[in-house]
Amino acid sequence: MSHSHLHNHSDLKGKKLLISILLNIVITVAQVIGGIVSGSLSLLSDALHNFSDVLSLIVSYIAAKLTKQKASINRTFGYKRAEILAAFINASILVIVAVILIKEAIERFQNPQSIQSNLVIWLSLLAILANGFSVLLLKKESVNNINIRSAYLHLLTDMLASLAVLIGGLLMKFYQLFWVDSLLTLLIALYLVYVGYDLLKSSTKMLMLFTPEHINIKDVVRTVNKLPKVNKLHHVHIWNLSDHELHLEAHLDLTENITTIEFNDLLLQIEKVLQDEFKINHVTIQPEYNKKDPKEIIVQD
Repeated sequence: MSHSHLHNHSDLKGKKLLISILLNIVITVAQVIGGIVSGSLSLLSDALHNFSDVLSLIVSYIAAKLTKQKASINRTFGYKRAEILAAFINASILVIVAVILIKEAIERFQNPQSIQSNLVIWLSLLAILANGFSVLLLKKESVNNINIRSAYLHLLTDMLASLAVLIGGLLMKFYQLFWVDSLLTLLIALYLVYVGYDLLKSSTKMLMLFTPEHINIKDVVRTVNKLPKVNKLHHVHIWNLSDHELHLEAHLDLTENITTIEFNDLLLQIEKVLQDEFKINHVTIQPEYNKKDPKEIIVQD
């Protein structure tokens, strides 16, 4: 039953991503045309950001589809890490787009131009409504999924960027402050760097199999070492396979030469304490007794 529920949830997630992709294609085309006609760099920058949204959403959609595929002999983990890779690609796109926008904004500051503000206002309103709808669609799934979170952040920042463009359009219309267009572009770009860097850092750590930030390996070792018949937990590796799978691999030095059945009972205790206290849900333990290797080394290649 739970397996079926997971598939239904994944299908729904895919449909929401597909709707967001179609909406962003419409916004991008409209803003590119509008930006060229009106001469607004901030509108074109918003269009470029929207285009990056389209690319990121497509990557997220493909990753969500791949994740549903089962493991095989050649792919023993299946495509569970596809969504982390998608988040990394999306974050990279955000940062690259931001650098391009900063360059364009600086050039426009040096050569300000008059802009057709009415077109800017109407198209930014369209983008706010469409992206706002997409943000609401993905908000629930973004909490527990790094891939959806990356797509959600793209859409949220674009909605905020479009709101800034709308305010800029109103200032240009009523006060002829055309330099605001370049300023908004620069602010949008800097915000993209801030958001993109944070996501890039977290997805890179997961791809590199770094220990999750909320895990203190020494605390994990101390907790397991308190269990009966345990001497030392050592040679520990802890990593995220995906958003929902936290793995531990380690050697376990025992105080007694116990039977396999006794070790099974001990393993159940270890799995329970690691799940309850550290949310580690996949445990691989190599039991040892009187093995001649350094037990004091907690982490080793």
